[in-house]
Amino acid sequence: MATRGVNKVTLLGNLGRDPEVRFTENNLAVCTVSLATSMKYRKRDTSEEVEKTEWHRLVFFGRLAEIASEYLKKGSSIFVEGRLQTRDWEDKKTGEKRYMTEVVVGDMIMLGRRGEDRSGGGDAPSDDKMDTGSGSGGDKDFDDEVPF
Repeated sequence: MATRGVNKVTLLGNLGRDPEVRFTENNLAVCTVSLATSMKYRKRDTSEEVEKTEWHRLVFFGRLAEIASEYLKKGSSIFVEGRLQTRDWEDKKTGEKRYMTEVVVGDMIMLGRRGEDRSGGGDAPSDDKMDTGSGSGGDKDFDDEVPF
């Protein structure tokens, strides 16, 4: 009997560029963003503090892609859950096979206060965050203008 695997990614970071949205032939929205996650550590030999940043390519589909393209911008802080997916294609110029691993986002929480420009300018995420996930719960005092 085969063992089931787990493919789950959880990231919290800031967007490195504005979202790019496009539509498939079937009019399905596809939005891509670059997300930076950072960690700090001290070198053992010098006790110097070092910050390391990792970049992640995120892909949103459907209504979540439309929301991401409308409400996110460079610097926005978000929390996402999704799965890893690797695509491959042949480079037209060299004929070499190319690979790209990306996070297909299934759930997103935009961090920051309502009315804030969502550029990540706040010191820390507040309790007033927008949850775009499909799960239950969330704040019940959102403005009626929010389309989700």
